[in-house]
Amino acid sequence: MKNLRNVLFLLSALALASCSKKDKAVISTPLLQVGKSVSNTAPLSGAIKGTMLASQTYTVSGDVTVNAGDTLLIQKGVTIKVNNGATFIVKGILLSLGTKDAPIIITDPSKTKTTGNSSAATDPAYEGGWGGIYCDVTCPLLVIKWTHLDFAGAALVAPPFNGPSTGDQYAIYWQNPTGAIILEDSWIYGTPDDAVRFYGGHLNMMRNTLEKCGGTGGDGFNAKGGAQGNMAYNLIIGSATNGTKSANDGATGSVQTQIAMYNNTYVNDGFRNDGVYGARSGSAEIENNSRAYAYNNLIVDCNFGVRIAGGNNVTAKVYLADTLSHADGPINKTSYGYNFYYVDNVAQANQIVPTNVAQAVVTHPQATDIPNMASFLGATYTFGFAYDGTTLVGKNNPLFVNYTLPNLNFANQASVDGFDFHLQANSPAVGKGTTTAFTPITSGIPINDNFGSSGITAPGKDIGCFQMDGSGNHH
Repeated sequence: MKNLRNVLFLLSALALASCSKKDKAVISTPLLQVGKSVSNTAPLSGAIKGTMLASQTYTVSGDVTVNAGDTLLIQKGVTIKVNNGATFIVKGILLSLGTKDAPIIITDPSKTKTTGNSSAATDPAYEGGWGGIYCDVTCPLLVIKWTHLDFAGAALVAPPFNGPSTGDQYAIYWQNPTGAIILEDSWIYGTPDDAVRFYGGHLNMMRNTLEKCGGTGGDGFNAKGGAQGNMAYNLIIGSATNGTKSANDGATGSVQTQIAMYNNTYVNDGFRNDGVYGARSGSAEIENNSRAYAYNNLIVDCNFGVRIAGGNNVTAKVYLADTLSHADGPINKTSYGYNFYYVDNVAQANQIVPTNVAQAVVTHPQATDIPNMASFLGATYTFGFAYDGTTLVGKNNPLFVNYTLPNLNFANQASVDGFDFHLQANSPAVGKGTTTAFTPITSGIPINDNFGSSGITAPGKDIGCFQMDGSGNHH
């Protein structure tokens, strides 16, 4: 009897334990699915909608179109091999929802990434492989998260709708003035021209890595036409011209281009542009009646510092930035500061505060910058005038975890490779940013895990895209 009681007690305990485990069981959340599954048994072209299933490999053989009213969802871990220079034409909604552990890859399978020295003449990154993603005015939403866009920018043979031009070579083209474009935690590797060109719309470009963008010209993010939003926590290395840019070209109505550019890390930008020297920047540029914030940016071995365009020149064709006070949008006045500069030659040192090399600029020296350019240039300095920055060369090493400075190969190193641009704990950029001088733009940006931004990260106290507390770029 005693043994029977012991057995019954043990069974009861096991039953209770089993119930307890069931109560605490975690049930995985099913992946979002939109419409029917897209088959991967044959190459894709033409109209497409539904869901590309997780971890599957798809082949695209010709242009694919997401029609107005339709949605194409790409689940985590998908690989898309795009042949024949095919383009994604988006008139509906495109959602590319990779994860950190299972990113999405969209690439031209005939091309291979290279490391080390890079030149526009020999590196396949600047040729354009597949056509990129072109969004029409009827596209209300483009969401790209944890996605590799590699070797995009094959020249358009013919525009798929009004707006882009024959020969355009972008990874992403956007033109819906009322829609939202979200690019977060993603990678763009290799484009012949701009990585992303926007005409209008609400944008949140956060925590991305851009490498080798632009062959002999082109920017990382190029916002025009009344676009409004944020470019923050991005690592942009080896861009042909600017890393980030705002301009008001192509704007319609009263909406004005307004961009918050903050906590970005710009490395080796501005050295492949074959245009007039001094007509474009090499880090952040605000031009042509646009407004911007530019704060907490780490700018290393770039051709120019933050550049506020001051006027027109017949060769440069860059017009006056809007530096006036307003109360008609998210940004009341263009402002900038708390930016950190490191340079490895005198030409760069002489352009930490850009000067009137090809046209007038109105960039003011900032006492909050590192180095303190207001103090270095003195109270009598007039913006736009040339100065001698010789003593600034090699000063204020930001102390990256794994990227040795000085590095006189800055014009040719355009990819991350095995380097690590996180900051060491004793970096002079740690704790030197501002968290109160401005507020990111939130208007028109949807916040949603699947159908919007994962969240608008506030300005970080450490200068650059990598934060010591892990809140910035996660690459």
